[in-house]
Amino acid sequence: MLHRLSNLLLLWCVLSVSGTALAAAQAGMPKFELNVERVDGADGDKAYQITSSGTVDAAPDAVWRILTDYNHLADYLPNLKSTRVVSREGGRVIVEQVGAARFLFFSRTIRLLVQVNERAPDRIDIGLIEGDMKVYRATWEFSPLPGATGTRVVYNATIVPKFDVPGIVGTKVVKNDIAEMMAAALLRLDRPE
Repeated sequence: MLHRLSNLLLLWCVLSVSGTALAAAQAGMPKFELNVERVDGADGDKAYQITSSGTVDAAPDAVWRILTDYNHLADYLPNLKSTRVVSREGGRVIVEQVGAARFLFFSRTIRLLVQVNERAPDRIDIGLIEGDMKVYRATWEFSPLPGATGTRVVYNATIVPKFDVPGIVGTKVVKNDIAEMMAAALLRLDRPE
């Protein structure tokens, strides 16, 4: 019985992820590439390695301005409840983020305090100081499109949650969350007003 229930949960998760991707494609959401892999981490934990990229019509300086406006990230990124700059010293920024991870009927609040290293004009490195992750490293990189207007946006991350995330279901949930985040970020970057 338990095996059958877990198979039904897995099937629901796969269908909901596929449905979300299909709905986004049909709604004219930005197109992007996304890969999420669950790999062995340094301490024997399972880590999620994330790579994603897409293009936007905005110029790189507009992309920089939007992605470094940390106090307003929650205005357009799903599952992010709030963000606030705690301190800033040159290109080193401490940011507090509160978000939510959702799976089926469950929701978990995730709090992170991160250090952001701004490497103007084309790279933002993010590292965990403390919070509800064992590991959280992310990078945003952007570059002008050769021979065209617009910007290529690349997001890479490695995360290890402090809480238990079940195998393949966890990968699907992480992939769905990142897909929603990338679609929302690229959509916002396409409207740099």
